[in-house]
Formats: sequence, C-alpha cells, structure tokens
Amino acid sequence: MKVTTKNISETKVEITVTLDKNDLQTAKEQAVARLAKEVNIQGFRKGKVPAEIAEKHINPNDLASTTADIAVRRTVPMAFSEAKKAPLMIPNVEITKFVPDETLEYKAEADILPDIKLGDFKKLKVKREDIAVKEDDIIDVISRVREAYAEKAPVKRAAKMGDEVVIDFEGSLDGAKFEGGAAKDFKLKLGSHAFIPGFEEGIVGHETGDRFDLELTFPKDYHAENLAGKKTVFNVLVKQINEFKLPELDDEFAKKCGPFETFDALKADIEKNLTEQNRVKADEKFKDDLVEALVKSSKVEAPAILIEDQIRFIRQDMEQNAKAQGFTLEDYLKQSGQTEEAWMKDVKTLAEKRVKASLVLQILARDQKIEVEDEIVEAKINELKEVYKKSKEALESLKNPNVRQDIKNRLTIEKTLNFLVQENSK
Repeated sequence: MKVTTKNISETKVEITVTLDKNDLQTAKEQAVARLAKEVNIQGFRKGKVPAEIAEKHINPNDLASTTADIAVRRTVPMAFSEAKKAPLMIPNVEITKFVPDETLEYKAEADILPDIKLGDFKKLKVKREDIAVKEDDIIDVISRVREAYAEKAPVKRAAKMGDEVVIDFEGSLDGAKFEGGAAKDFKLKLGSHAFIPGFEEGIVGHETGDRFDLELTFPKDYHAENLAGKKTVFNVLVKQINEFKLPELDDEFAKKCGPFETFDALKADIEKNLTEQNRVKADEKFKDDLVEALVKSSKVEAPAILIEDQIRFIRQDMEQNAKAQGFTLEDYLKQSGQTEEAWMKDVKTLAEKRVKASLVLQILARDQKIEVEDEIVEAKINELKEVYKKSKEALESLKNPNVRQDIKNRLTIEKTLNFLVQENSK
C-alpha cells in the first residue's frame, strides 16, 4: 500500500492510496467468502460451498465491486494512521482507478484536528473577581423578602405606583375585540411592567369605581404580530385598590424569615449566602477567562465541521428553550430586534470560540496525561441513573458506548479545567 498526503488546509487533508495486487488479493478472498454464502450449488448446503468452487459461480461484477468496497474500508484507517492524521468524521472516498486483481487507487478527503501549539498555561494573566458583598446587595435582598411578607389591605384613595389594583379591562383595535385583550377581576401590581407601556401609568391617579379609556400603542417588537405597532383602546374599570404595608425591620421580622433570633443574624445569613453565590460566579468566570487566555496564547484553528456541529447544537438548544417558554426561535429574534442573519453570525462566533476552547483543553489533557478513572465515570453514570430513573429512554441511552465516552470526555474536561485553575492560583 502506497500513501501520499496533500494538506488542503490546516484542518482538511486529502490522502491518495494505491493498492497493489497483494493488497487486493486479501480483499478478494474476503469478498469471495462473503458472496459464497449466497451461492446455491447442487450437492452443497447453502453457505457451505468451498471458496474456490463458489468463485466460479459468482458474478464477476459483484465480485469486483465487493472486493473494492472491502479493500477501501479495510485500508482507509490504515492509510490515515500511516499519514499520522486523525479524521474527525468518516472520510469522503472517491475511487479514481480500479483494475481487478491488479491495482486500485482512491482519494480520501477528511476534516482533521489541526496541529495545535499550546501556549504557556502556567503564566496566564487572569485576575479572579472580588467576591466581597456590598451593603446595597444585602439591602436589595432584604427589600424583596420584606415585600414578600407585606400585608395587603384595601384603601379608599387614588391608586399609586406600588399598589395592587383589581380591574376589569377590554381592549379593541379599530372598534373590534382581539384575543387575549380582555379580563375580569384581574390583579395587577402597578410598577410591575406586566402590561404594555402606558397601561399601568394610566391607572395611577384613578380611584375605585372609575371607568376610563386608555389610548395606547403596542411596541413594534411585541410578540404577537397582529398587535405589534398597532394603536389600541383599553376600557378599564377599577374595582379595588390594595395597599401593601411593609413589616418593620426588627427581630420579629427576622423570626418570620427563618431560624433567626435577631435582625442582625438574618443580615449575616444573607451576606453569607451572597458571598457563596459570588464565589461560585467568580470561580466560573475565572475558568472561562483562563480558557480564553489559553486560546489566545495558543496556535489553534477550528475545523469547519466542528463549528457546524456546534452551530447545530446551539440552534437546537435555543429552539428547545424557546419552545419550553411557549414561543418559537423566530419570536425570540423579533423580540430581541435581531435578524436571523445577524443572530447566526453571533452564533458562528460563539461556536468557533467553544470549539477552540475544547481543542486546547483536549491538548492540555493529553500533554499533562490528565485522565479520569473508570470508577469516577461509573459513579457519574450511577448518579445520572438516579436522576433519570423515571425515564426508560434516558436509562437505555446510558448503556450506549458513545454516551458513556461523552460522559468521560466531559469529566476529563472538568478535571483539566481544575488543573488549569490550580496552576494559575499559585
């Protein structure tokens, strides 16, 4: 077998393979053995005909095509191994010359991992974010908890921001009602921005029993296309106004919130929780920044096929998230004011960033001999089995060797990230 290599780019290679009669003889013997199973000759049971006899009864064209197929399938992995190239996907093969029993030549093209030159992973200039909690953050949490314990009571005065109003409303476009435009006894907290701009503001100043019209315009990016940018009139009846009375910030309030004897103990617990949240966020950002710095200091190209795979993954993930929230990806793009073309450009940039990050971490793991023991993989799989114990399909997928390998790869990346953090925390 003769192998010649042509680099089309840093991430794509074309290998030309020439097989001689000795190479083809091995493939032909396997082809005869395969085809002989279907040969019927009087005096022999089907599948038991000796190869030398069966060959005489096999269609020459079938024998030639099967020989070529076996020869290519058998030698493609050997050829890439000899060329020291690792294809990322099944190579595209084109037979350029075939003379049965004499020679076979084919070209195999494949995307490959590029030659990656890793930067110095021990001297990455990345700073860890401060995790100290600001007093304003503590006050913000206390304010939200305080609102949750607020007591609600009806009042006889004009509505103001922060109140809850109970209303009937009915909207119309050019005098016609529209779907979802009406409700009765609807509870709305003024200032919550639950309605389109101007609706809540228009209720402020009105009292219980007031009926009035609000002339408003739906935002241009409103999720319902039939309403986006349209002028509408809402007829509103205020049926009740409720005021929220906030509890005093004292020891009694703290006792309502949990196992706290004093207000200071509540504040201390909030600060502790916020500090832990900040630590988790800082750790994740530190890892992300380290990987980004390592990619910048390394020489790495992202193969197009891996970028395309990542783009598909990101798109599917976005579509599933949108569906779970009751709308489509197209709805999301309209709400965010993005065209699909602009969004896809951003997705491609993100996909390329993820692929490069994955590649440098794989090389770092390889160079530093970072591996995950089988016991760790099994423990993770058992953990997942417990999580998905009610899903027969999910449990079955965990038996798939590819899924198990993917789990091992993820654990290896996680271990490599921790190694990178340790090396840059000294």
